[in-house]
Amino acid sequence: MTTYSAERLWEEVVYVAYYLHWSHAEILDLDHATRSTVIEGIGRINTQLDGAQPNQMWR
Repeated sequence: MTTYSAERLWEEVVYVAYYLHWSHAEILDLDHATRSTVIEGIGRINTQLDGAQPNQMWR
């Protein structure tokens, strides 16, 4: 099993909490693979919105 630093885990928790307003416990209840998928999804949405015209994302 591979582990990573507590600092990295906190970065993930803060990122998800900021965008989805989930609690610390809800985020930590996710397994690493699911948490990574959520983070990637947030990143994709932000990237799309950054390059989109107003209301373009919701058509």
